[in-house]
This record gives sequence, C-alpha cells and structure tokens, in this order.
Amino acid sequence: MHIIHSISEKHRLVSMPEPLHPLVSVIRISDMRFTDSEIWEHFSLNFYCISLKRSVHGKTKYGQQYYDYNKGVMTFVTPKQVLSLPTPQADTLDPASGYALLFHPDFLYKHPLATRIKNYGFFSYTVNEALHLSDKEEKNIAEIFQMIDEEYQRIDRHTQDIILSQIDLLLNYSNRFYERQFITRKAVNHDLLTRMEQLLNAYFEQEETSKNGLPTVESIAEKLNLTPHYLSDMLRSLTGQTAQQHIHEKLIEKAKEYLSVTNLTVGEIAYQLGFEYPQSFNKLFKKKTNSSPLEFRQTFN
Repeated sequence: MHIIHSISEKHRLVSMPEPLHPLVSVIRISDMRFTDSEIWEHFSLNFYCISLKRSVHGKTKYGQQYYDYNKGVMTFVTPKQVLSLPTPQADTLDPASGYALLFHPDFLYKHPLATRIKNYGFFSYTVNEALHLSDKEEKNIAEIFQMIDEEYQRIDRHTQDIILSQIDLLLNYSNRFYERQFITRKAVNHDLLTRMEQLLNAYFEQEETSKNGLPTVESIAEKLNLTPHYLSDMLRSLTGQTAQQHIHEKLIEKAKEYLSVTNLTVGEIAYQLGFEYPQSFNKLFKKKTNSSPLEFRQTFN
C-alpha cells in the first residue's frame, strides 16, 4: 500500500503545482490528472480529505464497496483510511467538476476543532454512505470550498483561524445535510431497521449468544453492509436510539422471556444471552428495567 504523506506529494501525484500552504489546500477535481496508476490501486492519506464531486467517470473503493460518482456527493476521509481507485479507471478518468479539500491534522493543532472533528461520525462512513446533496445544498458547500481556496491565497496571521472557522462551518452544514438525508430516505432506513430486527431475532432464537457471545454493533453493521457509525446515526435519526441501545432492548426482551417461562437460574440465563459474568447481566437488566432479574421473576410467582 502506498501512503501519501503530505499534501505536496498529493499535488505532485495528480499533476498539480506545489500548494501555496503546506498544511491545507483546495484542489479542483477538473484539474487533477492521475499519474503512476499502481499507486491508486491501494493507498492511504496522512491527512483529511473532504470532497465534493460530480460526474466522475470512475469508481472509488472503500473496503469491498465501490461507488460511482455520477451525481453531486460528498465524502469524508480521515488519515490512514485505506482507499482504492482501480487501475483502468485511474488511467482513463475524464475531467469532472467539484473540489477536494485537503488539510493536515497539524493544521488543527491547539484549535478546538482538533477535538471536535472526532465527533463527526460521517468521517467513519464508507463511500456507499456518501452524502447526496440537493442543488441548493451543493451550492452552499461549493461556496465554502471557494472561500477556503481564496483565503490561503494571502497568507497572514489571520489565515489559519479564518480557514478553520470555514472548515467548521463546512462540517456543521454536512451534519445538517446528513440528518436531512436520513429523513428523506426513511423508506430505505425503515427497511434497514427491519433487517436489523430480523438479524437480532435470528441471533437470539438460534442461541448464537451462548456460542459467540453478545451481538455487537460492528457485527450487525457488517451484515447490513454499513459502518457502525452510519448504522447508529441512521437509527438515532429514525428512532431516537443508537444501534447499541437497540441491541440492549432486544437483549432485555429475551431475558424477560427466559425469566418468565423457564426455570433457568439467573447465572444460566446470563450465559445463554452471551454474558461472561452474571454481574454484568444483572447490572444491565436493572439499568433498563429498574429491577433486578430476581425481582422481575418474582412478579410472576
């Protein structure tokens, strides 16, 4: 895997002149020309990349997922994230519209955004969970890219703070637009919720917990071809609960069933549900129901 260490190196690899600022740059997608196609088969960046792309006639791969940029979409890449651009497309990419904002973690040093950026879950989404923009949203986002591009043309003591405030604005808009996307795609999201419920039901009914332990957000998300962050954010938008909370609800539902219709001890039930220690089961059950497993069972006597 090729690691692109600096923004200057990225510029050279896409046939762009040296960046005006070593830690931040805006590249116009139409100006990019890929060289050394082997690099793009498997690479990662040592810096953040936020892209607004439209009509790119090539596919980017995250993990096992490909995505075709035939409409205006945004993607968010963190340092060290593994990417792939298959060789045939890398050789024949046609000019397209849009922007790529590159900024190094050092550019955020000692700024509140250095900590806050970790709270934006969409940096952990895969490319098939890209942000699809309306025409108006795309215009708003494009204007921010343009403002950042204009700002570092005149570097002075105010440049960093102004650009960071613009990046902050870009991320806040992206957060708003993702929430809008969760709402406008309710039919698809309800289908995902149904599939998640089916997976959890099957997991508990087949007693997978006693063999494989408690179901995790990661394992459920993988079966749904989603990232854990995207699954949780989508569910929170749809139901007000995260994926972990949904798993806990299903777990408590199954625990109540065991407590009410079987003679299994609390320890045996904890084991059946995938808990390593009964104390952990007792603690979660009391937190969710305000009563201990034994107290709940006594209500049936």
